[in-house]
Amino acid sequence: MTQPNVDELVQSIANDTGAPRETVSEMVSQTWQAFSDGAHITDYLSVLVTKRVREDLLNQRRQNH
Repeated sequence: MTQPNVDELVQSIANDTGAPRETVSEMVSQTWQAFSDGAHITDYLSVLVTKRVREDLLNQRRQNH
């Protein structure tokens, strides 16, 4: 399964969380791979990946403050 163009997704998460775009891009790629491995239905994968990465970044920010 190939990943769709995620530039807008990465930019949106970076804007919302204040995380560097490179960090977000790497996290999206890793999360996409983990979620898509063995998935039979991938229609909502971008929604699930976005939610997980955004939550992970916000949780990291809370822990550091």
